[in-house]
Amino acid sequence: MILTVTLNPAYDVTYRVPGLRLGATNRVGEVAVRAGGKGLNVARLLRALGHEVTALGLADPRFGAAAGLPNAFTPIGGETRRTIAVVADEVTMLNEPGPAVSAGEWTAFLTDFQAWAPRASAVVMSGSLPPGVPPDAYAVLAALAGDVPTIVDAEGDALVHALAARPHVVKPNADELSRTFGAATSVRDGAMRLRELGARAAVVSDGPRGLHADTSDGVWRAVPPFAEGNPTGAGDAAVAAIAMGVVARWDWAETLQHAAALSAAAVRSPLAGQADHAAYRANLTVVTTEPLEREC
Repeated sequence: MILTVTLNPAYDVTYRVPGLRLGATNRVGEVAVRAGGKGLNVARLLRALGHEVTALGLADPRFGAAAGLPNAFTPIGGETRRTIAVVADEVTMLNEPGPAVSAGEWTAFLTDFQAWAPRASAVVMSGSLPPGVPPDAYAVLAALAGDVPTIVDAEGDALVHALAARPHVVKPNADELSRTFGAATSVRDGAMRLRELGARAAVVSDGPRGLHADTSDGVWRAVPPFAEGNPTGAGDAAVAAIAMGVVARWDWAETLQHAAALSAAAVRSPLAGQADHAAYRANLTVVTTEPLEREC
């Protein structure tokens, strides 16, 4: 069973507004609401591919029922945040910060996590931290996971603190890497720095330019085939494939091949947490992974 952790989930609200006019009253043509968050996207992808999953996190009591997959969310008193996508000619995102989590609620989550972690073959921790959760939350969880492999998809302080617990894999994207280490940080330098600071392997996704991995088995790059569509969930698809690789003990060449293929297939789907499985299978036949020379 693969465990996913989403400490700051959200109700994803999509407003379709034809002819949006700023500063004016607009009528919404269509509204869609779904329980979301990076970890839930990973869980949905894994479950659709036949893997047993359980989603953990901090959420209001209604959220688990709306998630639509096996879960054991720790209840909090605040209302789970919303992320609002206003779809007109372009997509405008409005992301709330999340409810404040009390010390007691965080302690309750740690207790729940300790009960679930020994049953897992891997733990995926994804996304931002809500107010009240300590910045070293992912480090604490990775330490509590013990020998269970951990994968962290985060940025900023949450990512940097996590490195102290030596997670098995960290997977920021290029923009998150820049926001963590500075705009001048290259994908290659950033991945190397993540390993120097404690990650056992670092995979950085860089959109259509592909995935760059710095691992104990060398430095690798995998480039996905071109895909048009919604790139929002591509990074979560890469994380799902990395989790599959960790559980199946694939080598890095095979893991990155699947990560690039699944991320490109996710771009072809309208919603994050979904992937075109026929495209995924086809992509596997064309994605190649190449080793790179390690810079000194």
